[in-house]
Amino acid sequence: MSDGDDAATEPATDPALAVPGPRAPVDPAEPPGHDSLLVPGETCWRIERATRLAVFVDAAGYFATLKRAVLSAQRRVLFIGWDFDPRIRLDPPAAGPARGDRLGAVLEQAVARNPDLEVGVLQWDLGMLRALGRGLQPIVLLDRRTPDRLTFAVDTHHPVGGAHHEKIVVVDDCLAFAGGIDVTADRWDTSDHADDNPHRRRPSGRPTGPWHDVTTLVSGPAAVALGELARDRWESGTGRRLEQVTDADECWPEDVEPLLTDVDLAISRTRPEHGGASLVHEVELLWLAVIAAARRSLYVESQYFASRRIAEAIADRLREPDGPDVVVVNPWTADGWLSEKAMGTARAKLLTLVRAADVHDRFRLYVPVTERREHVYVHAKVTVVDDRLLRIGSSNVNNRSMGLDTECDVSIEAVAGTPRQAEVAATVLGFRDRLLAEHLGCTPEEVAAAVEETGSLVRGIDRLRRPTGRSLAVFEPPDLGPADRALAETELLDPEHTPNRWERTQRFFGRRRRSSRTRARRVPTG
Repeated sequence: MSDGDDAATEPATDPALAVPGPRAPVDPAEPPGHDSLLVPGETCWRIERATRLAVFVDAAGYFATLKRAVLSAQRRVLFIGWDFDPRIRLDPPAAGPARGDRLGAVLEQAVARNPDLEVGVLQWDLGMLRALGRGLQPIVLLDRRTPDRLTFAVDTHHPVGGAHHEKIVVVDDCLAFAGGIDVTADRWDTSDHADDNPHRRRPSGRPTGPWHDVTTLVSGPAAVALGELARDRWESGTGRRLEQVTDADECWPEDVEPLLTDVDLAISRTRPEHGGASLVHEVELLWLAVIAAARRSLYVESQYFASRRIAEAIADRLREPDGPDVVVVNPWTADGWLSEKAMGTARAKLLTLVRAADVHDRFRLYVPVTERREHVYVHAKVTVVDDRLLRIGSSNVNNRSMGLDTECDVSIEAVAGTPRQAEVAATVLGFRDRLLAEHLGCTPEEVAAAVEETGSLVRGIDRLRRPTGRSLAVFEPPDLGPADRALAETELLDPEHTPNRWERTQRFFGRRRRSSRTRARRVPTG
């Protein structure tokens, strides 16, 4: 696993971390995978093998690796993004002039020294308007001033109010980055989220605050599938169809240690109904499935907590006497006045709903703080279900991510009854503990020990939280005035766009969960 501070790596499993056993003994009459949460055509688009999977926590390691991957590309690099800023530095701590480290200069250098290379950058149209507010030239002007094999394009094909929100970079269709990190300003940070980091600056030189984010890197058939998704977006946005790159050499970065190798990776999408395309809401269906199936814990990092349907599903599970602990890590406020009005007011109202249902004291919403108690902005989109499933992507816990914007999430699952279940389960759990250790200012081993000793994710975190220094603080929403309460009630700025499948999903996966518990009681464990 690659950290954001120096692209350091960790082994796939920590030797000091006990490998959890299977969730329940497997009934020999049922085939492996019969209770998988990842169902192609429902909770995901497809499942493909990742020959290697790495995860970057925070953008420093990701940006530095992206720079090397672009400069090593042989045939094509495609950027599919919500926001894009060619002025940002990719590896600011590295020696050398700043100009050559800027994203735009790196792209120009890559095509200049490789006559066979094409680079395409696709950004949604309203994202371009945001960039103008930061002093960036319009993409159309940038496109006219760059080499022919470096193309900047704007995608206007989305519903009114919608956005293209995926964050995907594909290199030669053999390497793909996908997750929550935009290749733009404000994202660069290291995992220590130091209060004073001289490299954490906008292109203008203005200092920026601490920022927490996560993305993935995959190779093999999973990268090919993400490449297909990127090429489809490129064709939709530009009208130009790109063929798959098939003659590139193996391109995994030598200095990136995989989290796992030869693991199945699921790709889940949101695609709104628009221009003749039907609604795809695999992201939302997977959300409902993981909430219904969680046995002991559900850990979530998200920029928002603003989906009523997700909140109501969580509330249903919190009312159960043996339901899971639910921990959500959010930023203190949304980024921007309008976002806070839409998402902040919804969060305040939904927290009232969820906390009223939390009769067994199993829910927490935390915000991370630095050593000097400055708020860390959480932009990561991560879900960890028990020791079972890890999802990383672009989707937030809000209505637009479920049915209005385009989204792309990737997931791995420790499938019951498979030979590598214990290995993947340990990796999933270890990654959750690594994230919590970053926020709490401790080690993953201390997180694992606290959760084990208390028997609860919530109790374990509460044991490790500190009133001073780096830690997680419990979020308390502000009192809403009459106008904000009305806005939250009407969901005017973030309405629902999808049919409600919670009851169906709860019946299906809830029945599986209860059946598994019954087998666990009846089948001897040896």
